[in-house]
Amino acid sequence: MTIRTIDFEASCLPRHGRSFPIEVAIAAGGSARSWLIRPHESWADWDWTEEAQALHGLSRARVTAEGLPAETVMAELAAAAGDARIIADSPIDQYWLDCLARAAGRTAPFRIDHVATLFDERGADSARIAAAVARADRLGLVRHRAAADALWLGAVIDGLAEPAMRELVAAE
Repeated sequence: MTIRTIDFEASCLPRHGRSFPIEVAIAAGGSARSWLIRPHESWADWDWTEEAQALHGLSRARVTAEGLPAETVMAELAAAAGDARIIADSPIDQYWLDCLARAAGRTAPFRIDHVATLFDERGADSARIAAAVARADRLGLVRHRAAADALWLGAVIDGLAEPAMRELVAAE
């Protein structure tokens, strides 16, 4: 089965208030597609924190001006996901997918699996995971933007499958 990775950026972390998605990306095979999400009218009184903005670098004004409507993003995201297995590195990504889907007037078109489940399925021990993470880190992606984070996670997953990675871990 094809695996695609997904990542969301949001207005804040849920521990800081009512959080809504502002960017989403899906990646596979070293390429990603991302969308800025225009804040939905139902999120008007939801929270936005300077802490989150400092991490992702997206202002509320920018996502309002450049973002696409939730309905458009949800339709294009569902098409991009196809029938692939969707993996994220945080369980909160499912919350933001569900939030986006509700704003678009539909149910989420897929479930997001956590990467730890995939690690377990592939029998990846901590040394193998650490080596895959180090490999992904060497790509030099600027983190905390949806596309870069989805690409990074895809690189981690790809690193688990590479024969050279298994040989490197075995030699250590």
